[in-house]
Amino acid sequence: MSEAPVQTQPAEKLEIRPLGAEHVDGALALSRQVGWPHRKEDWDLALAVSEGVVATEGDRVTGTACCSRFGSVALINMIIVDEAMRGRGLGRRLMEAAMALGAGGEMRLVATREGLPLYEKLGFTATHQILQHQGIARTAARQLVVRDGGLSDIGRLADLDRAACGLERQALLEQIAAQGQVLLAEEGFALLRDFGRGHVVGPVVAKDAAVARALIAEAASRTEGRFLRIDLPEAAGLSEFVTALGLEHVGGGTAMVRTPAPATPSDYTTYALVSQALG
Repeated sequence: MSEAPVQTQPAEKLEIRPLGAEHVDGALALSRQVGWPHRKEDWDLALAVSEGVVATEGDRVTGTACCSRFGSVALINMIIVDEAMRGRGLGRRLMEAAMALGAGGEMRLVATREGLPLYEKLGFTATHQILQHQGIARTAARQLVVRDGGLSDIGRLADLDRAACGLERQALLEQIAAQGQVLLAEEGFALLRDFGRGHVVGPVVAKDAAVARALIAEAASRTEGRFLRIDLPEAAGLSEFVTALGLEHVGGGTAMVRTPAPATPSDYTTYALVSQALG
């Protein structure tokens, strides 16, 4: 006798509610379902600086979406729909709920190929590509002096970060610095922390590519023989450099924006993201 098919509620009947700590286990299961490497700690970091919504079917989490507001800019992220619920409009409902949390200014996100058509319909426009590199890190010769920093440096570094990307992220940078490493160069900085399968380096903010390369090389040397990930804006031009450090190009996403604010000129550039979720 064949098993009876599982009866799944139509998307419009699922409850959309605020995403809280009690939903993290279900959200973690969803991110694993789609092949994302997030640990519980990575979800906890995202939720510490975000509001979110969750779709539930009884006690089961069937979708998530978050909004991380950094000053006047909102990042929409962690958009996941259970495989069994796709094609029923749930992704759009979650996106609209997350966008409502970030209403009133510029919105950004990094789109997967599957999500791109929906985000275009919701008014987002592609701006550039994000290149995900990862692998077993190799040591590299020191190119410039890089020293250790700490929490006392974050106020100044948050100013550089804001100049580079327009985001007010001091609270996020403080949380990362408290659990990771702060790498300082004369005209730039990077943060190195545990993430997913190993470590991630980002953001990398620098006055020029030479400083960025020195910071990334230092991160690779400190994680030699271990798994390291970095997410690069394609225009940073560092893909070949990080590949030589053992970090192969494995994918990425499309950076998108909705109602962009005028760009402010800056001497500093973001050469690597905190993450595709958190910019």
